[in-house]
Amino acid sequence: MHIEIPYTRLPVDLENITYQFGPDSAPRPGVIPGQTVEFALEDSVVYPGTSRRCWIHVPAGYDAKSPAALMLFNDGWWYLDPEGDVRGGIVLDNLVHRGEMPMTIGVFVDPGTRNGADDPKNRNIEYDAFDDRYVTFLTTEVLPAVRAKYAISEDPALHGICGGSSGGNAAFTAAWERPDEFTRVIAYLSSFAQMPGGNPYPELLAATPPKALRILLQAGHRDDGWNQREMNWLAENLSVAAALARAGYDFRLVLGNGGHSPNHGGVLLPDALRWIWRP
Repeated sequence: MHIEIPYTRLPVDLENITYQFGPDSAPRPGVIPGQTVEFALEDSVVYPGTSRRCWIHVPAGYDAKSPAALMLFNDGWWYLDPEGDVRGGIVLDNLVHRGEMPMTIGVFVDPGTRNGADDPKNRNIEYDAFDDRYVTFLTTEVLPAVRAKYAISEDPALHGICGGSSGGNAAFTAAWERPDEFTRVIAYLSSFAQMPGGNPYPELLAATPPKALRILLQAGHRDDGWNQREMNWLAENLSVAAALARAGYDFRLVLGNGGHSPNHGGVLLPDALRWIWRP
């Protein structure tokens, strides 16, 4: 199919860039809004002493007799907030309504907070680590709570995960460690540069037989450290993309302007979901 893309002037200033939302990031006429249910995980087994909020978003038309696909979002409320930079629930409603992705239940999971700690944030501990703890937490603590309320398909080909910055690391690592659980990945501006011990993926992708993953990466021309030899977010994302290409993965790299901002990834979400859920 031939597609023509309207001309858009290439900006000269790469610093001060804002992308405008498309129509699928706002409520559309005739689309019944889905329902959102909040729940809390008060104490974690995998991350002892932490608690967090989670949300389940169920598009209209869900039928418990037909198990739904799953799309999990790190940094939960940030991605769900209907007035925020991503608006994940609205996007799911619009795409499911038109059949551009299967009936999909969205699960939005906040990073943990350490109860009573001087620095309560547990986000980087959970998201940047190169191990299976986070995906184990999702599969043994979060998803059982979701399945207790809703019918979710057991087919990993119907399980996706999305995140940005360190949440992009977590999404990529969850699928890498457990491709039997998550096979479709959206990773925005991933902070591969700050993973403890360095970014392992270029070497791993070159040395490991391809896994059954479909991956969309988004990177920014002026992401953190873009012109530095070390701690260069842009370069590390490009290195991962190049390794995916050489390894023959079903992947897509979308390179935008601007810095380490959720704006471009948020605007991109409808197209990213359409791409990872294409037949």
